[in-house]
Amino acid sequence: MSTPKSKIKQTVEQMLGPYLDDNGFELVDVEYVKEGSNWFLRIFVDKEGGIDIDDCGSISEYFSQQLDENDPIPEAYFLEVSSPGAERPLKKAADVAKAVGKDVYVTVYEPIQGLKEFEGRLLSFENEELLISAGKKEHLVPYAKVASARLAIIF
Repeated sequence: MSTPKSKIKQTVEQMLGPYLDDNGFELVDVEYVKEGSNWFLRIFVDKEGGIDIDDCGSISEYFSQQLDENDPIPEAYFLEVSSPGAERPLKKAADVAKAVGKDVYVTVYEPIQGLKEFEGRLLSFENEELLISAGKKEHLVPYAKVASARLAIIF
């Protein structure tokens, strides 16, 4: 029987949190997914100015040692540590707040003004509402209705 994904994510956050905080890193997301016949534990980490391959290597090395001592996952899996990339997910309200002034892509659970997705500049995030400028229109999106949000590269 496999461990629930939410428990794995919580355990990884507890195991990695102090190390990441002490070294100026931010845990962006943890995924535990099955692709084909293989399981993957993916840890997405960032820091001010971005992370590089050496950062990923040191985090992976530290975490591998932690897993050797106390692995919360019974089945075999591959560990991957990487940057969240240019289109980084905005998982928490604090992530959205940091994205003000940047381009975002947001999907919602139910249509707002007939739309279920918004792509444009995040002008503000106040009173639990995102103000997104898309072209000549501005859209007010309640944070409670956001299904997913990420930074966007708009050409």
